[in-house]
Amino acid sequence: MPRSLPWSRAARSAGPAATAHGATAHGATAHAATAHGAGATSAGRPSAPHRYALPVAALAALSLVAACSGPPKDGGKDTAFKLSAGTPAPAGEIDSFTWAVYAEPPTLDYISAFDYPANTILSNVCESLMRWTPQLTMAPGLAEKATHPNDLTWVYDLRAGVRFHDGGVLTADDVVHSLGRQMDPENGAAWNSNFSTVETVTKTGPLQVTVKLKQPDSQFPQYMATAAGVVASKAGVEKAGEDYGTTGSLDCTGPFKLGTWSKGQSIELQRFDGYWGTKAKSAKAVFTFLTDPNARTNALLSGEADGGYLIPTESYDRLRASGPGTLYFGEGLSTVNVNVTSMKGALGDVRVRRALSLALDRRGFVKAGLGGAGTITSSLTSKAIWAGAPAAIRASAFDTLPSPDQNVEAAKRMIEEAGATGKTLTVATSSIGQDVSVLATAIQDAGTKIGLKIQLKTIAPNAFTSLFTDPAAREGIDMFPETYYDSITDPMDLLSNFQTGAYQNYAGYSDASYDTLTDKARAESDPAKRFSAAAELQKKASDQVLWIPVAEWPTAVFLNKRITGAPTTISYLYYPWAADVGAAAR
Repeated sequence: MPRSLPWSRAARSAGPAATAHGATAHGATAHAATAHGAGATSAGRPSAPHRYALPVAALAALSLVAACSGPPKDGGKDTAFKLSAGTPAPAGEIDSFTWAVYAEPPTLDYISAFDYPANTILSNVCESLMRWTPQLTMAPGLAEKATHPNDLTWVYDLRAGVRFHDGGVLTADDVVHSLGRQMDPENGAAWNSNFSTVETVTKTGPLQVTVKLKQPDSQFPQYMATAAGVVASKAGVEKAGEDYGTTGSLDCTGPFKLGTWSKGQSIELQRFDGYWGTKAKSAKAVFTFLTDPNARTNALLSGEADGGYLIPTESYDRLRASGPGTLYFGEGLSTVNVNVTSMKGALGDVRVRRALSLALDRRGFVKAGLGGAGTITSSLTSKAIWAGAPAAIRASAFDTLPSPDQNVEAAKRMIEEAGATGKTLTVATSSIGQDVSVLATAIQDAGTKIGLKIQLKTIAPNAFTSLFTDPAAREGIDMFPETYYDSITDPMDLLSNFQTGAYQNYAGYSDASYDTLTDKARAESDPAKRFSAAAELQKKASDQVLWIPVAEWPTAVFLNKRITGAPTTISYLYYPWAADVGAAAR
């Protein structure tokens, strides 16, 4: 999830915007094409994962993560936080509420929704074929039923009578067109690589769409609950043309429709009275852009903003102690990492990468950078992601990993053995939040202690997103802090990033055995076998220190005393969470 700042999802493919492929009405078919450049992997594959709760017997083969549906009971040993399953149910409706977000989305076009600000807003306006629930399970969305007649076929039967915000009625043509925009490499969709195993998307009935795969793919159906599976009106998208996502209507089906977008200030969403599901409890939701962490915190404390996700970590204590509201923590499926963006210099020697990992003071970072709300780790993936794996496989994914504890002397010897003493590395940092700046400083401190020269390059908060999308922005940068959140509850969501040519494989790592094992895991329908392959991949990624794992980080949400109902989990990125927000009990 490169999402705009240090927080990244697994962004997929970037490129120029363009008009989607044309499609005829009946029997319309969208053909998948291999993504250009970085969007394509060695096998023309992407990354993917998640899980189901559908009324379809065929989905039994995909019940890979049923056990990870519920968040853990607490933050774990030695942590200063407790995870909550949710927030209190609302007592009634409200006229409006204001939500603080750390940046303004450059667009709300669903094919470019790969970062926190865009998805936090878009999830309430546009809906997908499937739905990610607050419990991090899969449920029916715009498709009331999904069937899997064979390894290469998925059939989605749509809900009848669903209306778009501009008055049209949902049909199979809209689905074919929407997924076709994701698959067209000319559009540079952030989710393009998630369709790399798709052969065709075809209308097989007025309210039925059939997806044919080139090869088995256990992860594609899971991504249909993310922005990859969003369905917008074909007529509305074509009418808006190049302006789609930036002005006017998004013409989707969600409980809110796009209202006024005051550039540089806020986005207003209005309740959609023609919504097919349970109507939103608030008539209006206003998202205000506050890039400065202190301004965001002050807005929450003063009541200027009623709530917000991605709370500045340096503000946890102030918000906990405040009278205006409550700070909650929930399952985030997130790990804080150091993204290795270049292996052309000193980092090309795995001993240097291992030494930096070994010298890093993770406990100090969690205390200073995450406000104590985190747990140190040497795993790239969060433990919650593995909850659906058999116990023995789950243990194998973690027991062989190195200790996360700091050992400066051993790290210094590694640097000397590598002949890297005195070598210079550049780390990107930003004032976007204490978690980013503190981690960058921690890397500099670790490198200095073991004989490296670490330079910090400061990047403006609104420009940090370029590190995820623009190779030119990464020129001269060896590493940068990145919080990666999984968009589906499957370890392959993150581990697929190191396949040859994968979108976030910025350092250009390439290993044939890693690629083969990634393909095997993705094609495997048996959960135990898939988790077993993922455990092997985690070991390989750890041995090569492809990124430096630092800590697990929960989702944080603050609600003042006038509102309640927002989910505490990271589901808010794809679930219409704002519709659940209403008046708190008096």
